[in-house]
Amino acid sequence: MELWPAIDLRGGRCVRLLRGDYDAETVFADDPLEQARRFVAGGARRLHVVDLDGARAGEAVQADLVARLVAAAGVPVQLGGGIRTLRTARAYAEAGVARLVVGSVAVEDPALLTAMAEALPGRIVLGLDARDGLVAVRGWTATSAQTALDVARRAAALPLAAIVYTDIATDGTLGGPNLDGLSAMVRGVPLPVVASGGIAGADDLRRVAAVGARGCIVGRALYDGGLDLATALEACGEGGPAPA
Repeated sequence: MELWPAIDLRGGRCVRLLRGDYDAETVFADDPLEQARRFVAGGARRLHVVDLDGARAGEAVQADLVARLVAAAGVPVQLGGGIRTLRTARAYAEAGVARLVVGSVAVEDPALLTAMAEALPGRIVLGLDARDGLVAVRGWTATSAQTALDVARRAAALPLAAIVYTDIATDGTLGGPNLDGLSAMVRGVPLPVVASGGIAGADDLRRVAAVGARGCIVGRALYDGGLDLATALEACGEGGPAPA
């Protein structure tokens, strides 16, 4: 299972939110580029980055910082937040972002999601952030009437790279992942599923792998010290040197 250490950007700093609440922010690093370098030096083979300001504004607010982070990291970066036009998606792809997470567009403009996936095959990730099973949009500030599983099934035939499934109720809580919701997503669609939310330790990672997730995003546990990167990589089966 792939481990995706998370770097959430807000105001140029590396932060974490509790259950997506912008008023419940903890700053973990003033220099996101240095944080990216530390993750990579510790063995991370890829990074998950979110432009929280962009997610809220609906546009690429921190594009310059993202480009510098991609260059500094030197490993594949998966980016979400504010990617709501094909032009933005192309610009990030040209800046070296490996995979682009699109969420709100899937609910509000499915035709645009199709256009993005066809223009950038294998590089668009469907981001499904679920609140009580319903998809939250616009930086988690609104909740749609559509279930995450229904949206995933409608998009399953597109040339997507993966689905990132986030359970908002567990995100940033260190309270354990929502394995029931994750399992339903894994069983419900043929695309690879990347889990996000609630990871506190190595046992959580093993449980996520056991239900069939192909990847897992980990944030707060790595920053709080409850889970060190080497242990997380080992739990995912990615311990040791990266393949040449």
